[in-house]
Amino acid sequence: MSSYYVDIHVIQSVPPSNVNRDDTGSPKSALYGGVRRARVSSQAWKKAVRTSFKDLLPASQSGVRTLRVVELLMNRLTADPYGLSEEDARDRALAVVKALGLKAEKPRAKSDSPKEPIERTQYLVFYSNQQLDRLAELAASTEGKISAPDAKKAADSDHGIEVALFGRMVADSKDLNVDSAVQVAHALSTHAVETEADYFTAVDDYKLDEDDAGAGMIGTVEFTSETLYRFATVAVSTLEGNLGDVDLTADAAAAFVRGFVMSMPTGKQNTFANNTIPDAVVVQIRKGRSASFVGAFEEPVTSGNGGFVAESCRALAAYAHDCEEAFLGAPEASFVIRVGSRTEAIGAMGTPMPMDDLVSSVRDTVTSLLRGES
Repeated sequence: MSSYYVDIHVIQSVPPSNVNRDDTGSPKSALYGGVRRARVSSQAWKKAVRTSFKDLLPASQSGVRTLRVVELLMNRLTADPYGLSEEDARDRALAVVKALGLKAEKPRAKSDSPKEPIERTQYLVFYSNQQLDRLAELAASTEGKISAPDAKKAADSDHGIEVALFGRMVADSKDLNVDSAVQVAHALSTHAVETEADYFTAVDDYKLDEDDAGAGMIGTVEFTSETLYRFATVAVSTLEGNLGDVDLTADAAAAFVRGFVMSMPTGKQNTFANNTIPDAVVVQIRKGRSASFVGAFEEPVTSGNGGFVAESCRALAAYAHDCEEAFLGAPEASFVIRVGSRTEAIGAMGTPMPMDDLVSSVRDTVTSLLRGES
């Protein structure tokens, strides 16, 4: 079977912001092409996509990455239709977790909490809601010891779209691993950036002493502004292997495209309100391998007319054309969304259409390619 990839390329301008900060509070950055670039980590954008799935996916297809699987199973077991006591639910939930090969321990109790803490696993594990439902059903219906094969079967089927896309790694039980169907690159500015600092003060609203002229609080927050190149890809064959269904695979690929294009990490959004939308989007479906075009910006873009979007779009379109001529050939399909005259160069990269039509076109193309292979 041929391998197909859904490649997503985004040019997006972001005003003063601190979308993704490091341990010192500074905006993350990276050296590329010999100059300092703004950077937003892949983890930050994957989290933003997963957050968007709450509005894009039915609950049955979403998932949760958690240490608190015992608590989640207890919540299901104490509710209808099982109605178990809390003690019985806890014992059964722990038995299932043990059968999965996971270790669960009680966290340190809070001194002001009257409740005994519930055991947590030693590291985060990703489950679909369907898998949690199946594990709860297994716990409720099994008298005596729960077998490892039964527990692992419940946790290794019905992955749902979210787990099928992002994968799962379980160090203590490698047969529960799920290969990720998604790769997300660190977003990089197409140009060099400088970090700036905003000095701020806050006044005490309840000052009684007129002689008190000082601020109630002072501080600084660092920020950058940039035009980003964002890239992600979906390995369609891996996704189909995880889901086992052509239509669900097409739905998952389309949902990821919408989630990646429209999401924004929430770092310092209350401070900067950097709620921009992309300036240009190109989604290409390729056979054989995925292709990032970040090389278009190895030589940093300069602001010919005071901005970076137009030059970034020209650089992307020219580099993509050259890569296709030299290495890649034409994609199976290519769809474009762009805003305004600055993005005109991107128009040559694919069929222009609005967001809803692009998502539908991705779904239809993936379905057609997979059914053609079957």
